[in-house]
Amino acid sequence: MSFKSPVVAFLLFLAALAASPRPAMADSALEKLVINTAGGPRTFEVEVMRTDEERAKGLMFRRYMPESRGMLFDFKEQQPVMMWMKDTFIPLDMVFIRRDGSIARIAENTEPHSTRTISSGEPVFGVLEINAGVAAKLGVKPGDKVQHALFGAKP
Repeated sequence: MSFKSPVVAFLLFLAALAASPRPAMADSALEKLVINTAGGPRTFEVEVMRTDEERAKGLMFRRYMPESRGMLFDFKEQQPVMMWMKDTFIPLDMVFIRRDGSIARIAENTEPHSTRTISSGEPVFGVLEINAGVAAKLGVKPGDKVQHALFGAKP
């Protein structure tokens, strides 16, 4: 196919780019997060979702996330939170975190593409999404403490 107008070709390129699934964030945009477990500290590099738009997209359309990575949702205030897996391809563990950095609850092995809501069970300040099975593998449990600037404790 040939295009007589470079403007038309450019606009089609932009449309294709906008329609494609969002790639993983660059390493420079990642922040360190540590979970202090009974078995020792567990370190992750996380993308932090701080705006309504970022929180709405989350990990949708991603097909892979390294085991040492995660996504941290900042809800700006402690509140009951409902999550879901619509358009999310990766099974996840959802770690619900109180304002003081303590883990309130873990929803393990959530179902990809499900519109079933997953409740925090109590008011939380943030949610960490990691690959399914990682929480159990690393011994992450409710009551463990999360260190990240969001919770007032840098790792």
